[in-house]
Amino acid sequence: PADPPSPQEHGLDFQRLLDASAYKEMFRQDMIHWGEEKRRSDPGFFCRAAVEGALQPVWVVSDTRRLSDVEWFRDVYGDVVQTVRVVATEETRKRRNWVFVTGVDDAESECGLDQGVAFDWVITNDGDTVALGEQLEMLLQSLHKSL
Repeated sequence: PADPPSPQEHGLDFQRLLDASAYKEMFRQDMIHWGEEKRRSDPGFFCRAAVEGALQPVWVVSDTRRLSDVEWFRDVYGDVVQTVRVVATEETRKRRNWVFVTGVDDAESECGLDQGVAFDWVITNDGDTVALGEQLEMLLQSLHKSL
């Protein structure tokens, strides 16, 4: 469409866009298109929005999607940036009701960081809460040391 939806600009139910519902899927490709248009005109648009008003010494920007996002943070904040990738097996993702959709799940917005980024941390989240907790504790200890 000529005017793809964004929650604020198009009156969409933001909470329903956060889950894996059919509601989200109805708008998902349009949201991706809208995001790509914003990025083409201003590569730092979403990165600046993520950090707006952040004053804490450590904060987490979740859900970056592209190499350009990672590069923006590294360019602006340098060595203090720690990149974290959370992974789960395809089997685990399917148990969580994920279904691959061609044209969506193979788009840059979903797999743009699958190559080209050397992550500082890779966290595995396959449902083992003890293992997840141990990994997160190591990450937190490292962050505390850098303060």
